[in-house]
Amino acid sequence: MNKRVHLIGIGGIGMSAIAHLLLKQGVKVSGSDVKSSRIIDGLKSAGANIFIGHEASNVNGSDVVVYSSAIKADNPEYARAKESGAILVRRAQALAELMQDRVVIAVAGSHGKTTTSSLCSLMLIDAGLRPTIAVGGILKNIAANVYFGDGDYFVAEADESDGSFLDYKPTYSIITNIDHEHLDYYGDFKSEVKAFGAFINNTLEQGCVFYCADDLVLRDLLKNSSKRKIMFGLKDYADIYPVNIRTQGLSSEFDVFYRNKFIDTFNLSLGGEHNISNALAAIALGLELDIDTGSIKNTLLNFKGAGRRLEIKFNDNDFMLLDDYAHHPTEIKASLGALKNLGRKRIIAVFQPHRYSRTQNLLDEFASCFAHADYLILTDIYPAGEPVIPGVDAQLLFERVKKYAPSKKVVYLPKEDIIAHILKIRQPHDLAVTLGAGDISRISDELAQRIKQ
Repeated sequence: MNKRVHLIGIGGIGMSAIAHLLLKQGVKVSGSDVKSSRIIDGLKSAGANIFIGHEASNVNGSDVVVYSSAIKADNPEYARAKESGAILVRRAQALAELMQDRVVIAVAGSHGKTTTSSLCSLMLIDAGLRPTIAVGGILKNIAANVYFGDGDYFVAEADESDGSFLDYKPTYSIITNIDHEHLDYYGDFKSEVKAFGAFINNTLEQGCVFYCADDLVLRDLLKNSSKRKIMFGLKDYADIYPVNIRTQGLSSEFDVFYRNKFIDTFNLSLGGEHNISNALAAIALGLELDIDTGSIKNTLLNFKGAGRRLEIKFNDNDFMLLDDYAHHPTEIKASLGALKNLGRKRIIAVFQPHRYSRTQNLLDEFASCFAHADYLILTDIYPAGEPVIPGVDAQLLFERVKKYAPSKKVVYLPKEDIIAHILKIRQPHDLAVTLGAGDISRISDELAQRIKQ
């Protein structure tokens, strides 16, 4: 193919996946981003022509220009592409094009979709089905968020944040949950639920919808749906559910029943009941696709997780450090709950709020989600391109947490002071975790290096 495709914001996890898939198909790929990164380095090695900084001239000679929802109309490359007559394509539309002629497995939901789509991807790879995958985090077993296979299946993480998951027409849809999230885009929860309803309706008639029975909103949404559907969940009213959950550290063992018939005992190398629920979605899909149960068991046992999902950065008898993408109260609660099982002396949580609108909309939920943290460090809000909302800042969250839990040890620190503070306060057998979807993981990386030295 002689066409040149240019991606504005190529360093993003979703955009980079599209770039890699295009390169594998022999397409000439160029792209731009505001700064270099490991993802950018990987794309250069794969043959992409990368520009650092957004300049109108970067798109010259491009036939197709792909852009993410973060790119606004005043972006010079977007404006030049429009002028030049290049075909402008949204990120999800580009991915939908790459899915043509494949059996699409799309994983959606407010929380858990990266872990679930990663598990499903690895399960299909392990079963020898040679899928193509594009997920929203680094699947550690293959050290990538993208995999190009020549088989029938395409596994995609379906992003609801900007409504773009409605571009997909999956054969198999997996929905983990629906929560009050991305209200800056949807305006209200009712509109968000309606979008998930449209996503469900996009599932092909010959396909199947897998959804979490523990989510009342989802159950209500699918109650009258004519789609073939399978419920997964932690209670026995689901079609597939666990019995005798045994937890040890950040792993678990459980017996699985499908339509009240015992299937097998599974070992999962992830902590928390929320991850057992995610694993059940993958097991249900595996059974639907007639994947050997032994192969599914092997995948769950050897799954190394996705990057920034309770990722261990340092661990010895004296101190443990983890990094986690949790940026919504539901996710924070689940992650801290899983860490409580490790039995460390104290949990020190470092939270970087993500977006002013989310902090404002969910202030009370944020105030109450740190119950399992013994020591909470709050830092400034990561704006993610949002304008400042006057009065909405880390101090507001600090005050609300103290009002909810007056006896909790809570401090506010600018980012540059966090590492020195943790090194000063840490005690033998403590656990620290950085939480957030911004750039807080850099603190975790640097702290790990300091401790190792």
